[in-house]
Amino acid sequence: MRHPHDHHRGPRVRSARRPGHWDVRARVERFVEPALLLLLRERPMHGIELLDHLPELVGSGGHPGRIDLGTLYRLLRALEAEGLVVSEWSAGPPGAARRTYRLTPEGRRLLDRWADALRRAQEDIAAFLRRYERDEGR
Repeated sequence: MRHPHDHHRGPRVRSARRPGHWDVRARVERFVEPALLLLLRERPMHGIELLDHLPELVGSGGHPGRIDLGTLYRLLRALEAEGLVVSEWSAGPPGAARRTYRLTPEGRRLLDRWADALRRAQEDIAAFLRRYERDEGR
């Protein structure tokens, strides 16, 4: 049930467990995209490898935003359609050819822009936390 003064847009980042007690999730929207680009900058990988390495960057296996394999492949196909990654079939264990993804130069440029945006966000968050900690004792 929504509170009448609840005017949020998009997924909730906070909720009241009971009056005066909050669950809050700090998150970066669409953070899976830059995480995938970074992993692919490190080396070409297939989908299962990417899925295995994503929690290192976007949270643990119990993380509420954990991506499933179907969602991962849809995102990879979209990145490929935009020319940010390319893929090719490669031989795997007997009978298991896998599609391996590689970052393109355009994908590297986008990753650079993500890094710039994340640095700015980090600076904003650091300023918030400094102010919070400075005024915490009042």
